[in-house]
Amino acid sequence: MTATSEQVAIKATYFSILGNTALAILKWFAGFFGNSYALIADAIESTADIFSSFLVLFGIKYSNRPADENHPYGHGRAEPLITFLVVGFLITSATIIAYESIINIQTPHELPKTWTLFVLGAIIIWKEASYQYVIRKSNETNSSSLKADAWHHRSDAITSITAFIGISIALYLGKGYESADDWAALLASAFILYNSYLIFRPALGEIMDEHLYDDLLLLIRESSVKVEGIVGTEKCFIRKAGMKYHIDLHAIVDGNITVREGHELAHRLQDSLHKEIPELGHILIHIEPTIN
Repeated sequence: MTATSEQVAIKATYFSILGNTALAILKWFAGFFGNSYALIADAIESTADIFSSFLVLFGIKYSNRPADENHPYGHGRAEPLITFLVVGFLITSATIIAYESIINIQTPHELPKTWTLFVLGAIIIWKEASYQYVIRKSNETNSSSLKADAWHHRSDAITSITAFIGISIALYLGKGYESADDWAALLASAFILYNSYLIFRPALGEIMDEHLYDDLLLLIRESSVKVEGIVGTEKCFIRKAGMKYHIDLHAIVDGNITVREGHELAHRLQDSLHKEIPELGHILIHIEPTIN
């Protein structure tokens, strides 16, 4: 990953930390003074998001350390491990919200305040905009942990939407429906758990070297044959580690050339692929001769 890409990812993470901190404070106050547990549930998630964003920040910085003697492929695998921790925060938040929602459903309490709807409306708009910003940066940098952070914003928007609906129902139907926003918080916890799976699945695939990169594979093959002397490609294995893709490529060359010429061709192909596809990391080229 280039320094510029790392700076982009770090900047997006700081954006998440500052945004989540401000919203957590707002939600705690609005939920407490507005008699809305759905908003308090939202605040719980935003508070967890602050800590998870710090984890993402650590993961991005650590995973981009250069390769060393003990880590010849770099430290990129730290990123999906951090993603697992982020998912753990999400699951913990969902569990706490679900538990407290069930308790509140059984406990009589006052109707939420009308003004909490305006607070939630602003939060929904902000969190969806935050999701769009961070997911765009995660795609630019190929960061799985940053993508998890983006989904934190989206899940926060979802919980805010369910809270908005729940409070609206409670206010519209009045006495006897005070727990509508608690049911909304319970529903939000289910959405959070579902989003946790969506975040966890690709990170698990990354750890297990699952092949999910058909578009990149096609680009590698197309770029390879542009190098003079490369007749075609055979096997191509791709592994993602952090923000880099490491590849093992079998390149087909004229079977009559010398070993030295084949060696030089392999280096030219490596250089060309790095130039054409900057997100590639370690490239291992195996030379295959044409069959006459």
